[in-house]
Amino acid sequence: MLKKVKTEKLKPGMFVHDFNCGWLDHPFLRNRVLLKDDADVEKILEHRIREVYIDTDHGLDADDAPTKRHVDEVIDTEMNKLQPQRRRSSRSVPLAAEIKRAKRLLHESKEQTQVLLDAVRMGMKLDVPQIEIVVEKMTVSVLRNKDALVSLTRIKNKDEYTYLHSLAVSALCISFGQHLDLGPQEIKDLGVGGLLHDIGKLKMPLELLNKPGPLTEKEFEIMKTHVAHGDCILRETTGIEESSICVTRHHHERLNGTGYPEGLKGDQISKFGKIAAIVDIYDALTSERCYKDAIQPTDVLRKLLEWSESYLDRSLVEQFILHMGIYPVGTVVRLRSGIIGVVVEQGERSLLDPVVRAVYDTKRHKLVTPFEINLSSRPAGQRLDEIVGCEAAESWNFQPETYLER
Repeated sequence: MLKKVKTEKLKPGMFVHDFNCGWLDHPFLRNRVLLKDDADVEKILEHRIREVYIDTDHGLDADDAPTKRHVDEVIDTEMNKLQPQRRRSSRSVPLAAEIKRAKRLLHESKEQTQVLLDAVRMGMKLDVPQIEIVVEKMTVSVLRNKDALVSLTRIKNKDEYTYLHSLAVSALCISFGQHLDLGPQEIKDLGVGGLLHDIGKLKMPLELLNKPGPLTEKEFEIMKTHVAHGDCILRETTGIEESSICVTRHHHERLNGTGYPEGLKGDQISKFGKIAAIVDIYDALTSERCYKDAIQPTDVLRKLLEWSESYLDRSLVEQFILHMGIYPVGTVVRLRSGIIGVVVEQGERSLLDPVVRAVYDTKRHKLVTPFEINLSSRPAGQRLDEIVGCEAAESWNFQPETYLER
């Protein structure tokens, strides 16, 4: 049985199933470990990890700790209470039309970003006007349809993660900034900051960046210096706004002071830094890496809400969930009827009831001619069909983006 335990109650003999960090910054080489002695417990406390999940089937129990099932039920209840808000239209063209343009834009932006950042790696100055052009093109795409570019950035080749992660964070920052009704200049600065948030990694040893597994404690301490390196690069660059630099400097800070590099708390962290922290974690966890599988977007959103109890901004996390939807566009879902489909639009009445494009019928064991099921259109109080879970697209041998273009 999995239980959520405060780290001050850990003791040798407990088996840690999940460090509940959201990123690979715990002091162990593996993500699941048996705590052998007091030194292992002290390592966790020194890294200021507040809560972990233990597996009582593989180690000692913690009698008064809540089960993971109970924690999940509480989080799901909180998520389900969030109601869509009526805002001005964030879509001027259909998803299918913008997806095709967004594919070309993403390819061009990836190549251009790689050239621009590789030049910095070789000691050249950052070309700020070209960075702004990339951000401006992405902003135009997001204005046409908020879901097209964002849904595509979740699809990453493991070897291209560094550049596509930067583009994804920028696109998500732009899209989320529009949801928050930020002004055009603020959205531009947030987008630029998102694109450059990890620029300090250009100063990191390649063997660390390309390591096919978690970092050792010493390696992680080296990797954490990428924030200071990035801050230095941007402050030496003409034309970068202070608010954009805050994205780089603050995206690893946490509200309870457990982040780095400065251990800032609460309002000491800029609003852009708080936004970037949420976006950075979301994209990192929903992306496949050489050392970890991608986590379903819905599960990551649950984690973000759980972590907003301590180190992420609660109101911003709730707005991010409202913006993305509990089942973000491009998510593969299973309906109670046995249909496997792709979410193509958020529901008007409930985050639980998006528009789903049917792809596969598990009862007939065959692909179907795609058709749309609007789960929000059923009469109030009736549940003719509903989402019962998320699925991995590869299990059904199709690519979700194919069905976003129709």
